[in-house]
Amino acid sequence: MGARVYNEDPFKDLMNDNYFPLENMQRSVDILKASEHIHLPTLEYGQYHLILTSADKWPQGSAKYWHKEKGRARVDLSTQPNTVPLSKDEPGVIPLTRCDLLDACVRKCFNSEPPIPMKTNIITHKASDAFAHRHEIRLEWDYQNGEDKAPTLLHLTMVCPHRP
Repeated sequence: MGARVYNEDPFKDLMNDNYFPLENMQRSVDILKASEHIHLPTLEYGQYHLILTSADKWPQGSAKYWHKEKGRARVDLSTQPNTVPLSKDEPGVIPLTRCDLLDACVRKCFNSEPPIPMKTNIITHKASDAFAHRHEIRLEWDYQNGEDKAPTLLHLTMVCPHRP
């Protein structure tokens, strides 16, 4: 299955409804806080998706592939060194790998007070891209008036490998 279902609008819209706008993100934080299956301070990317949206609501049965696809992305991103700080307001926090950076960004969103909304996007590498065979993450924070204070929104893009 790969990224095919995950990079289509029905999946992206369903997931983004959990994280944006702020009211929806707060609702998701409340659900996760009430769950016995998650610990927000140690949250990792991919752990919360099936808690926030039950498997029967995922398009085209995509929930049954989630753990495999998420695992592939985490393993791939764990091999990629990171040199980017977590955010402008935490320039000294530089997670070791791209997977660590992804987890730190997600934790920052869910654990901030108030939480920081996210907009997620899933795309697939073109065959001609450098490293088209690997996962990539693109993380961009929005800041109020461009200041270096706490961010107001995370744009999280997962780029999946090209698979012919």
